[in-house]
Amino acid sequence: MSEMIKKDVRYLGKDFAQFRQNLITFAKQYFPGTYQDFNETSPGMMFIEMASYVGDVLSFYADQNFRESLLSDAQEESNIIALSHLFGYKPKVGTPAQVKLDVYQLVPAIGSGDNIAPDYRYALSIQNGMVVTDEDDKVTFRTAANIDFNDNAEVSVYEVNGSGEPTRFTLKKQVTAVSGQLVTNEFTFEDPKQYDKILLPEHNVLDILSVSSDTGYEWNQVNYLAQDTIFEDIANVPFNDPELAEFRSTVPYILKLKRTPRRFVARVRGDLRTELQFGAGISSDADEEIIPNPKNVGAGLEYLRRTTTSAIDPTNFLATSTYGLAPNNETLTVSYTVGGDVSENVGVNVLTKVGEVTYLNDNPTVDLADTKATLAVNNAEAAQGGNKKESIESIRQNAIASFAAQNRAITREDYIARCYAMPSRFGTIAKAYVIQDTQQDTMDQLYPRDTIPNPLALNLYVLGLDGNGKLTELNQALKENLRTYISNFRMLTDAINIKSAHIVNIGIDFEIIPLPDKNSNEVLVNCIERLKVLFNTDRMQINGSINRSSLVSELDRVEGVQSVANITIYNKYNGTYSNVVYDLATAEKNNIIYPSLDPMIFEIKYPNADIKGRIIKP
Repeated sequence: MSEMIKKDVRYLGKDFAQFRQNLITFAKQYFPGTYQDFNETSPGMMFIEMASYVGDVLSFYADQNFRESLLSDAQEESNIIALSHLFGYKPKVGTPAQVKLDVYQLVPAIGSGDNIAPDYRYALSIQNGMVVTDEDDKVTFRTAANIDFNDNAEVSVYEVNGSGEPTRFTLKKQVTAVSGQLVTNEFTFEDPKQYDKILLPEHNVLDILSVSSDTGYEWNQVNYLAQDTIFEDIANVPFNDPELAEFRSTVPYILKLKRTPRRFVARVRGDLRTELQFGAGISSDADEEIIPNPKNVGAGLEYLRRTTTSAIDPTNFLATSTYGLAPNNETLTVSYTVGGDVSENVGVNVLTKVGEVTYLNDNPTVDLADTKATLAVNNAEAAQGGNKKESIESIRQNAIASFAAQNRAITREDYIARCYAMPSRFGTIAKAYVIQDTQQDTMDQLYPRDTIPNPLALNLYVLGLDGNGKLTELNQALKENLRTYISNFRMLTDAINIKSAHIVNIGIDFEIIPLPDKNSNEVLVNCIERLKVLFNTDRMQINGSINRSSLVSELDRVEGVQSVANITIYNKYNGTYSNVVYDLATAEKNNIIYPSLDPMIFEIKYPNADIKGRIIKP
C-alpha cells in the first residue's frame, strides 16, 4: 500500500470567501484529473459553496462561544452573571431601600407631684420584622432590629390633666427598616443527593432570611460550602454566659463562632432566579466511621494500631460533612424577601401604617391591650438605597473591580469597588469617588494656612438615588451601613470620611440644521434622544467633565443632521433642583466644562424638560 500523501490544509481562512477559495485550491491541487469544472453554475461549485457556508457558520459560533466565555467581551446577560460568580461577585437582582423609622407608643404616668414618671410596666418589646407600610399598602418595610422601649427610649409628655400634671407619656425609639415583601416556601427532600439544589420561583430575591427544617434544625448560609463555621450573635444573659452577663447593658449580644454542618450557598442564575445549593454529605454515619483515622492506618510504630476494618476510599470524603450535609428526608421552610426598585425610595412621612407585629413581652401584672393600640410609626427622612437590577455593563465592571480588590481596600479603585459591591440588603451606592484627605501644614511658618495631603485618611464621596431614580444625598442609615461594611476591608491605618458629593443640575439648548430631504421633526427627536443617552445617570461620574466638542460630534452623527449651529449648557438650581449654583462659563476652557475642586457631578434631572432643541434654516 502506497504511503498516504501529506496534504496541505490551510487553517487561517475563517470566512465564506476564504473557505471557498481554499476548497477550490485544494481540489485543483490534489484532484486535478477528477474534477475541473469550477464554473459558478457547476454542480461541483454548489457543493463547494455549501461546504463553505457550513464552515462559515461553524466558525462564527466557535468565535461567539469563545467570546462569551470572556467576561470582558461577553454580551449575553446569563453568561455575564455566570462569569461574575467565578470572579467572586454576586450580581444584584434588586436592592431594597432603607430608612430610619421613628416608633412611638403611649404609656400611663405613675407617681405624683415631682415624682411623676412613665410607667415602664407598659413599655413594649417588639421583635424585629415588624411590618410597616404606607396608607395604600403599595410599599412594605420591615424593621431590622428588636425594639425595646425599656431601653433608653426618648420620653416626652403626651397628655396632662386639669392641674397640668402629665397623665400619659410618649416613648420614642428609632430603628432601621428595610423594604421588601416576605415570602415563605416549603421544599421537601427524600433520599439525600450530593450538592442538591432548590430554585426559588421569584426573579427578584433580595435576601435569604432563614432556612429551617421540620426536624428542628436551622440551615445557615455561607460564602462557600467548605466554610464550616459562622459567626453567631447570642443574647448576653446569665443563661448563655454567667461571667459576661454583668456587661449586658453595654454589650447586649455575644459574638461566637459556631460550627455548621448544615449549610448552603445562594447564587443568582442567568435567568435572575436564586438557587440554593446544599452540601455533599449523604451519610448518616459519623465522619470518623466513613474515613478512618490516619493514625490507625499504615505502617507505624509497634505500639500504635495499624489496622482498620475498611479500606480508605478517597471518594468517601465527599460523603462526610467536609462540604456540608445534604437534606435528608425532611422539609425545609425558606423565608426570604423580594422586591428592589427606586419606587421604594419613598419620601418623608409616608410610612405611617403598622402591620404585622410580634411582641416579646407579656406583663401579667398589667393589661397591654390598650397600650399596643397606641403603637405608631413615621419616617422623618426619605428612604434611600432602593434600585432595580444591575445593568449588564455594571455587573461586568463591578465583577472585574471586585476581583482586582481581592477582599481588601488599598487603592482608590479598591474603595470604589467595595462601595458598589456592598450587599444589596444594606442599600445601594449610586456613585462613589475617593480622594486623599488634607490637613494643615503646621511646619510651614510662612503660610500656616496651606494644606498638605493627609496620608492616614481618605475622603469617600457618595450619592444615592431617590424614588424617581434621581441623584440625592445618602441618609444616615445608609452611610452607617457603608462605614461598617468598608471597615472590614480597609487598612488599619486608613480613616474614612464619608461625605456627599455636590449635585450640579444642568439644562441643554441646541440648534441644528437638518438635511433638506429629511423630516426635520424626526431628526430633532433623534437628537434629543441621543443627548438623553449621553447624559444618562448611569454614564455620569463624580468629577467628570463635559466636552462640548464631543457633544457636537455626537449630534453630527445623528442621521439627517447637516450641522449643529449652537449648543448651550446652563445651570439649573433651587425649587425641585439642587441648591448648588455653578458658574459654567468660568469652569469652561477649550470647550470643556470642568468640575469644581470640591467633588461634584453633573446631572440632567428632568431630561424631557431640560433638553430642548430647535430647527433653524440654513
